[in-house]
Amino acid sequence: MASNRIGRINEEIQRELSGLLRTVKDPRVADAMLTITHVDTTSDLRYSRIYISALDRTDEKDLMRGLKSASGYLRHELGQKLQLRYTPELQFFADDSIAHGAHILDMLHHVKPANPANADIVLPEDK
Repeated sequence: MASNRIGRINEEIQRELSGLLRTVKDPRVADAMLTITHVDTTSDLRYSRIYISALDRTDEKDLMRGLKSASGYLRHELGQKLQLRYTPELQFFADDSIAHGAHILDMLHHVKPANPANADIVLPEDK
C-alpha cells in the first residue's frame, strides 16, 4: 500500500519539477533541453533521486552543477506546490537511457537478414 503512495508522489514530483525547470534562471539549466526520465523517492520522503536526460550531452557536467545549485530553489517551490509534511531533498543524476535506446534503435534499423533468401522482404514500416 505504501509503495503505491510513493509511486503517486514520484509522478507528482516529476510533473511539478518539469514545469519548475523552465523557471530556473541559471543559464546552465535554462539553455539546456532537459527531460526528467524517472523520480525515485525514499519511503520516509527525505530524499528524492531525479534522473535527468539532456539532449545535448557535451556540457553535462555543467548542467549537473547548475541543477545542484538550483536544488534549493526547486525544493522550496516544490514544497509550496505539494501538500506533503516533508519536502524531499533533491538529488540529480544524469540518465543516458534515451541515448542508449536511440543507439539500439539505430542498430536494429541496420541489421541485415541472416538468410539471403529473405533480403527482398520489405517491412511495412520501411516503405
